[in-house]
Amino acid sequence: MYDILIKNGKIVGGFNAPSFNGDVGIKNGRIVSIGSLGSRSKETVIIDAKGKVVCPGFIDIHSHSDFTILVNPKVESKVRQGITTEVCGNCGFSAAPQYQQFKERIKKICQEFEINYQWNSLKEYLEILEEIGIGVNFVPLVGQGNIRASIIGYENRRPTVKEMNKMKKLVAKCMEEGSFGLSTGLIYPPGCFTQTDELIELCKVVAEFGGIYVIHLRSEGNKLVEAVQEAIDIGGMSNIQKVHISHLKTAGKSNWNKLDVVFEEIEKTLKLGLNVTCDRYPYTAGSTDLDVILPAWVYEGGIEKEIERLKNPEMRCKISKEILESHPDPNFWNTIMISSVKKEANKWMEGKRISEILETKRRASLKILDPCEFVFSLLIEEETKVEVILFEMSEDNLKKILKKPYTMVGSDASARANYGVLAQTRPHPRAFGTFPCVLAKYVRDEKVLTLEEAIYKMTYQPAQLLGIKDRGRLKEGNFADIVVFSPEKIKDLATYELPQLYPTGIEYVIINGQIVIEKGNHTDVLSGKVIRKGR
Repeated sequence: MYDILIKNGKIVGGFNAPSFNGDVGIKNGRIVSIGSLGSRSKETVIIDAKGKVVCPGFIDIHSHSDFTILVNPKVESKVRQGITTEVCGNCGFSAAPQYQQFKERIKKICQEFEINYQWNSLKEYLEILEEIGIGVNFVPLVGQGNIRASIIGYENRRPTVKEMNKMKKLVAKCMEEGSFGLSTGLIYPPGCFTQTDELIELCKVVAEFGGIYVIHLRSEGNKLVEAVQEAIDIGGMSNIQKVHISHLKTAGKSNWNKLDVVFEEIEKTLKLGLNVTCDRYPYTAGSTDLDVILPAWVYEGGIEKEIERLKNPEMRCKISKEILESHPDPNFWNTIMISSVKKEANKWMEGKRISEILETKRRASLKILDPCEFVFSLLIEEETKVEVILFEMSEDNLKKILKKPYTMVGSDASARANYGVLAQTRPHPRAFGTFPCVLAKYVRDEKVLTLEEAIYKMTYQPAQLLGIKDRGRLKEGNFADIVVFSPEKIKDLATYELPQLYPTGIEYVIINGQIVIEKGNHTDVLSGKVIRKGR
């Protein structure tokens, strides 16, 4: 009668309702029965879930696996933590579309990852994913950075009327091809060159398709409150129904006290009828590129122009002054850890804070090095490809954010593995541990969330935001995306020093009715699907 029968589990259905003990029957990729089920045939695979939690597969609402999924379609660091669906194309950067100057940027990324596939449109990219087979379900967003760079390049100026119309047409084309909405990364080029009114015009197009607007705020620190208000204004003035704030945080100790004001702005807006939500990963350190600390004007014209400015002595003085004005805390350089570089000669820096690196260099040469000068030289040498981990957030604020009813869980990471090309760099531990960390630390150990609340934030809540009706819940007729885990054993093992460690306690992961993780081991099954909006 069933292909798979999960017996005797503690069923947490994703609805934020009380759990109950029961069975789940799966047939032809879907859930067909839930309750006390006894009927089965010889062909039925039985999973004994006694003492285990049975819940919907986790939806990573904020992921960056757009390219790594092409390198390793098994997306091991994600599926091994129970993720069955990833939402990609965040922070204004997606794999598609790619035209003009943006095509050159994508070409370099593909060379670094040894990716041989070629595409231009979102349609072409999604068809490649379907052709190669993927290990999780894939939900696309279109990056505003792609749109602007494909039409305007990396110039710091307003678009002409003709360029604005081209960008709007390109957004509409992506929405027609299955994108769920538009994302922006307003601290990265070319998003940082974009004015609010330009974003409103693009979001009006997204609104026509019933899509969402996902925003990496223009500031997560000194101008956090103003940045949140900008996000709300864009939603209200474009008539878009859903505004989602990526990885909500208060960066920098001097900004930790701004969180309550941010909550007030969001909750006031919710009462007015605009659906504002956010996501967060369960760590107090973020991860990005080192050159994010530079003033936005340095990025204009692309990476080659950025490097030219960093080589110019007069420009270096100006950039240093602006960095120190933005970050006056003398402890600032101790909050930045170099996580990944390309050059072998600099590999010794990985896992060390800039303050530690400077001290090591001082001891070797007995010369005091200027931190900004060190950063500029490293960025030049590495052609700006330096990844860092930033220790600048509050644990108390993290807990407050996680508890809010409009907060979901997102890894803000690309899929990695502990072997092959994807093991050559040192990622943030969130790539391997986000969802188990929430369930172990913030549910079981510290009881910040109940199990039902946490599962809801990981499953049905993001499915509702996206408008996906047949996933995110254990419901008869829904696709069988299911996780079976041990509530006592689940734990994230990845650390900042040793990030490439898979979690424990995830016993089974089922995606579209097929077992992908069995007794903690990957079965090599690629049963994920591309999910297009409206289809």
